[in-house]
Amino acid sequence: MTPSSQDFWFLPLGGTGEIGMNVNLYGHAEQWLMVDCGITFDEPLTPVSSIVSSTATTNSATTNEATTNAVGSNADKHPLVTANIDFISKQRQRLQGIVLTHAHEDHIGALAYLWPRLGCPVYATAFTAEVVRRKLSQLGLQEKVPLFIIDPTETLQLGTFNINWLATTHSIPEPYALVISTPLGRVLHTADWKIDAHPVTSSPFQPQHFKALQEDSITALVGDSTNATKAGFSVSERACYDGLLATIKPLTGRVVVACFASNIARLISLARIALKTDRYLSLFGRSLQNMYSIARAQGLWPTELSVIDPSHAGYLPPQEVLIVATGSQGERRAALGRLADDCHPHLALEKGDTVLFSSIVIPGNEKAVNGLINKFDKLGVDVIQSEYSVLPIHASGHPCQEELKLMYHWVKPEIAIPVHGEPQHLQAHAEIAQQCGVKKTYVGRNGDLYLLAPQPGIRRGKVKAGRIAIEQK
Repeated sequence: MTPSSQDFWFLPLGGTGEIGMNVNLYGHAEQWLMVDCGITFDEPLTPVSSIVSSTATTNSATTNEATTNAVGSNADKHPLVTANIDFISKQRQRLQGIVLTHAHEDHIGALAYLWPRLGCPVYATAFTAEVVRRKLSQLGLQEKVPLFIIDPTETLQLGTFNINWLATTHSIPEPYALVISTPLGRVLHTADWKIDAHPVTSSPFQPQHFKALQEDSITALVGDSTNATKAGFSVSERACYDGLLATIKPLTGRVVVACFASNIARLISLARIALKTDRYLSLFGRSLQNMYSIARAQGLWPTELSVIDPSHAGYLPPQEVLIVATGSQGERRAALGRLADDCHPHLALEKGDTVLFSSIVIPGNEKAVNGLINKFDKLGVDVIQSEYSVLPIHASGHPCQEELKLMYHWVKPEIAIPVHGEPQHLQAHAEIAQQCGVKKTYVGRNGDLYLLAPQPGIRRGKVKAGRIAIEQK
C-alpha cells in the first residue's frame, strides 16, 4: 500500500484509541514521514479496552466476563510496549525521516529500540535531541543514528514534505505542533499542548500563530484528545506553583512530592518553593536526576536554585527537607515505592511527614497507587492526592474542552482527526469539533487509513496494527 502523487494520507500505528506510544505516518507521492516514536509502560499486548469493547454487549454479564478475561493471559503486562511497525519497516526506503514533537516517553521512548528497523534520519529541537541522544548512548547507537537538531524558525524539507514548527505550551520544554505541507494539502499536527499564559520553562502560549493558519487553508487538524472529556480550561503551571507553595508552607515535617520526571517546570517550581520555605531540595530517582542534568546543560535551570545530593537528605532536620521522587504511578522499584516500603537507602519517613502526589493517577494504575497510600498510612505519613486537594497541586499538560474550542475557532480546518486518546476521548473531541463548525470528523483507531486528499474519508483496518513488547538489553 503506497500513496500516489494524487494521495495525501494519515496513518496512525500507535496512540489512536489509546493514550501512549504515539507513532504516526503521513504519506504522499510514494513517500512516508513518521511523527513521533513513543512507548508505554506495564501494558498488555492487547489493550484491555479493546478486549472489552470487542466482546461486550448490552448484557452486563457478558461485559463482566470480558473484563475478567482481559486480566487473564491476554492482559499479561510487559514493562515496555510500543506499536507494531511492520508496515513501515518493510518499506523503510520510502521513509524520509522521523520528526519528534517533544521529549515525553510516549513520543520518543521507542526510538532507540525501533530505529535499527527503520534506519532513517531523526529530527528534533535541542532539548528533545539531548534526551534522545542519552537514550541512544545507553544502547550504543549514539554514533549510528543521524540525529539532527532543527531550527524551529525554519522550514524543514524532507522529500515531498515541508514541516514548519509552531511553539506550544505543555509540561516539558520545547513542545511543538507541526504544520505538514504537501502539494495536496496542509495538516496541523498539534501533538501535546495546552494554553498556558505562565508555563515557567517557555514563553506563554501565542494564539496569533494559530489564528494565522486560517489564511493557509488547513486541510486537517490531527489533535490531542487526552482531556476532551473535561470541561473548562487546564490549570496553569503558575497556579500549580501557588497551590504547592500554599500546601507545603505550613507543613513541619519532611515533604515528598511525587511527579513525572520530565516535568521540568514542576521541578523548577518546587526548587523555588524549597528556597522560599527554607528547605533543601533533593531528587530521588535516576530519571529525575537525568532530566535535571539535561535542563542544566540546556540552560533551562535557574542558576540560583540548588539541589543537594540524595545521600544528604537523611541527615537534615525534617522541616528542612523537600524531596521530589519518581514513582507517582505506584511503580514498585521507583523511589516512592522504596520510601513506602521503608527500604530507601537515603531516607526513612515517619509520622509527621507528608507525601504529595503532584500528578494524576493514569487509568489502570489505581490499585498500585492505593497500595502505596496504604503503606504510607501504616507509617503514619500523611498523603495528599491532587484529585482531592482543595488547592491545585497538579496541572495537566493537555487541552480541556474550552481550549479545544478555541483552537478550532482559530484554525478552522476542513477535517478534524482526534488522536492521542482512548475511544471516549476521541468521540468527545469529535463532538467538540462538530460544535465548532467542522463538517468532516473522522474517529478511528490504529491501523485505519485516513484519506486527506483528493477525496476525504477513512478506510478501517487497512494496516495491521498492534503492540509489541520491547526487550531491554
